[in-house]
Amino acid sequence: QVQLVESGGGLVQPGGSLRLSCAASGSIKRINDMGWYRQAPGKERESVASMTDGGITNYADSVKGRFTISRDNAKNTVYLQMNSLKPEDTAVYYCNAAGWTGTALSAISFRSWGQGTQVTVSS
Repeated sequence: QVQLVESGGGLVQPGGSLRLSCAASGSIKRINDMGWYRQAPGKERESVASMTDGGITNYADSVKGRFTISRDNAKNTVYLQMNSLKPEDTAVYYCNAAGWTGTALSAISFRSWGQGTQVTVSS
């Protein structure tokens, strides 16, 4: 089982910045994809940004040019640098990871979610 622990959320004024972190732990053999989703009140969860272990990134149109995703594969950690934040970025942000867990003799695919961290953009 793979656990994801997020940190870095909080309250920030419009135009401000926040950096989210998400660390994965467990019997991890390989993490292929790591990313961030968000869910605002009354809305469905949406993908914000993702990154493969090879460094290929994908961003939602609404955050392109403002948010940057990065990974430290050695630490099984993904980051989301959020700049020029807007009130519409207010949501619970969830980390997501997919890959392989198991032992030296086995490999089981996994997809895990973090518990979520609140980001509030307000003056």
